[in-house]
Amino acid sequence: MTSGLSANGGSGTDDSAGSRGRSGGRAGGSGGRGARIRRTLLAGLVAAAVVVPVSAAASPQVPAPAPAVFAGSAGPQERYTANLANLAESARMAEGAGRTGRAAKLREMTTTGAQEAHFLTFDGRGKGRAVEVFGDLGTADRVAVLVPGSDTTLDTYRRFRDGALSLHRRLSEQHPRSAVVAWLGYDTPGTVSTTVLTADRADQAAAELGPFLTRLRGLTTADARISLLCHSYGSVVCARTATGPGVTDMALFGSPGTGAGSAAALPTRAQVWAGRGSDDWIGNVPHVRLGGVGFGTDPVDPAFGARPFAAGTGGHSDYLKPGTTSLDSLARIVIGPVAPAPSSPAPSSPAPSSPAAGSPASAAVSAPSLTGQEVPRV
Repeated sequence: MTSGLSANGGSGTDDSAGSRGRSGGRAGGSGGRGARIRRTLLAGLVAAAVVVPVSAAASPQVPAPAPAVFAGSAGPQERYTANLANLAESARMAEGAGRTGRAAKLREMTTTGAQEAHFLTFDGRGKGRAVEVFGDLGTADRVAVLVPGSDTTLDTYRRFRDGALSLHRRLSEQHPRSAVVAWLGYDTPGTVSTTVLTADRADQAAAELGPFLTRLRGLTTADARISLLCHSYGSVVCARTATGPGVTDMALFGSPGTGAGSAAALPTRAQVWAGRGSDDWIGNVPHVRLGGVGFGTDPVDPAFGARPFAAGTGGHSDYLKPGTTSLDSLARIVIGPVAPAPSSPAPSSPAPSSPAAGSPASAAVSAPSLTGQEVPRV
């Protein structure tokens, strides 16, 4: 990868040749070598920053049945039942092939606590794909779609699921009519790979995520607010997805960048948010883009134009952990502004006068603050 980046720079070979061919070329040769070293270090920094420090083992092809196929009119329950059967068969086939570790993880996925798991999509082949629902899509008027980052596979699915469960519990505390969709609907790049440094895999994922969001709208209530919560490389995916009018908010967290120069350049009408924990190593990413490598402007930079949210002191994998500032902020984004319950004044009491804008009475019905400002009404 380093040699490729140097070649893209274009001047390294000429500088080196010049230093060999000129008696006074030491300074020129030193400059050429220095430029190559800087490019090499930059490539290394981008790779080290975007790559998660702990890499999961690569998954070779694992035998599994073809995924279930549904008519466009198929409802959630029909999909849940068929995908659960497919999941069980995938576990059986993995066990028969000697992949006992994969089989155990698949069996673990069949339940959520004491309940059967609900998968809108499941494909046990290779690294696998899965789209799991927490809550009732048919009644929820707040729906969060989680998009994961690199190295999220069926073998590492538990950590992704734990985050989705944590978010759903937090949402349900404040707004019971909430649902969370854990969208592992693409082949995530490996944590140690060249694909994690470019947007190629994100472009492929965006081509899947956009149509999924359209289909999801048909499974929810007409007034449901849909929010995209996008972690790490998942923020690159979301930033390249045409969301349509159904998505009200897009939150980027732990993001290495999006490949876009500003929030206004993203193909969405949603309110774009950005947050990063103070202990997240992703903050050390060189926010540059050279020859298609890297992702450019930092989303938490005010120049990007995203609305900031408080993310606390957590690290790269802590955003959805219970009790964290980041989880509270993300839950507020998903819930959004909630109108106060209507009340009927006592018949014998005169109607109260309307409070002036900015008065304490007016502020009392504002949505919860994330950064000292009101949550926008979108």
